[in-house]
Amino acid sequence: MGEVVATAQLAAELDTAATAVHRIGELAGVVAFAASGALVAIRKRFDVFGMVVIAAATALGGGILRDLLVGRTPPAAFTDLTYLCAAVLTALVLFFVAPPRRLVNGPMEVADAIGLGLFSVTGTVIAYSANAGAPTAALLGMTTAIGGGVIRDVLSGEVPSVLRPDQDLYAVPALCGATATALLLHFGLYYAWTGLLAALGAITFRLLAHRYQWHAPLARHARE
Repeated sequence: MGEVVATAQLAAELDTAATAVHRIGELAGVVAFAASGALVAIRKRFDVFGMVVIAAATALGGGILRDLLVGRTPPAAFTDLTYLCAAVLTALVLFFVAPPRRLVNGPMEVADAIGLGLFSVTGTVIAYSANAGAPTAALLGMTTAIGGGVIRDVLSGEVPSVLRPDQDLYAVPALCGATATALLLHFGLYYAWTGLLAALGAITFRLLAHRYQWHAPLARHARE
């Protein structure tokens, strides 16, 4: 009997630890995406209000879209204001300590890649825990990762980078990270460290795509 209780307690402790790690990953993703949104606002010469709006939309938009698609209403962004506060605080910090406009692109790409990788994992986990199958969870994980960036680009007056042929691979690294996470969940191999590896893989893929300008292929007639 004592062994059963000890096993149950250990399982509960591991579940609590996994939940804590997942929440840290979500918050880190929010901060990273908020930073990328705020840096875009700086490049576009937005005022402080515009910075906060772009940062919050970038950080929370993908998660809100995912929650609506899985029927998780109201979305977590509206029930747990920690995420909104983290996004707003990130924007305000960058309002005072942001790099010069000519140096914004580098930090923005790194912050965006970090947010992309983390959200591809956490978004997939949330979708899977909402009883979505592994393929659906992977697609929703990708949606979580790229949704904020799409909203950011639209609000800043640009064609979303995922739709532009001259832009480096963006959705593909997110899909790879989400697919890896979905497979780990499906086969019972998802732990904090395996999830982190999936996120790091997506982040590295995105940064390499930007560094070496990897693009998706165009249709044959589009190249002529």
